[in-house]
Amino acid sequence: MDKDILLKVEDLRVTYPVGGGLWGRSKKEIAALDGVSFAVKRGEILGLVGESGSGKTTAGRAIIGLAPIKSGKISYADKAGKLSEISHLSRRDFMPYRKKIQMIFQDPFNSLNPRMDILGIISEPLDIHFKMSREEKRSRVAELLKLVGLEPSHMARYPHEFSGGQRQRIGIARALAVEPEFIICDEPVSALDVSVQAQIINLLSDLRQKLGLTCLFIAHDIAVVEHISERMIVMTSGKIVEEGLSEEICTAPRHPYTQKLLEAVPRF
Repeated sequence: MDKDILLKVEDLRVTYPVGGGLWGRSKKEIAALDGVSFAVKRGEILGLVGESGSGKTTAGRAIIGLAPIKSGKISYADKAGKLSEISHLSRRDFMPYRKKIQMIFQDPFNSLNPRMDILGIISEPLDIHFKMSREEKRSRVAELLKLVGLEPSHMARYPHEFSGGQRQRIGIARALAVEPEFIICDEPVSALDVSVQAQIINLLSDLRQKLGLTCLFIAHDIAVVEHISERMIVMTSGKIVEEGLSEEICTAPRHPYTQKLLEAVPRF
């Protein structure tokens, strides 16, 4: 089973300071993650569900190095399946993993630079990780736009010229630009209309199969997570309260918090 694991989180703890003491120093800390452990298998979509403040987004940000880790460790597997710790690497040493691990952000309206055209937005990761000519970049961006259901001619436009769903497609194309193995989807559909949500979820499922991606799908809507993920983790107050196959959890939830999440799903 260990050979199937791509990413492993062990006893992860992330804290943030609260309030201020003498000379502005914080006296207290609040735990956004409190001893969280889980593993993501290669090629799967693992769902991470919980209400706002449950710690699910912090978990995703800690994996990619955007949240400070108090204790615990995060390990990532090479092609042979050997796990190496990545949680306390320097910014320089973590750079190769930034190519392997990419993130799709929640808000498609704020995650794209309004002053850059789509060519510049999607090709920015290519400038960091590859040496490519302008024509090679244009060709790669055109390929990525078609992959996410947009037209190559869109690369000359700016973010304000697109709808929310189209902007999220652009964000997905940017995440895929460097051919990552592991994608962290941080509530990628929560800011979108319901009809558009289904399109983006189906797109992510298709891309996972087509490109052989591994995904951590973070959301507060347990019905969305059930639809897209094989396995599910339920979090509240920085802790994991339930973990298992998505279908089994949604059919027979064991924890009262999971039951409340399911009760909040509209039934028609």
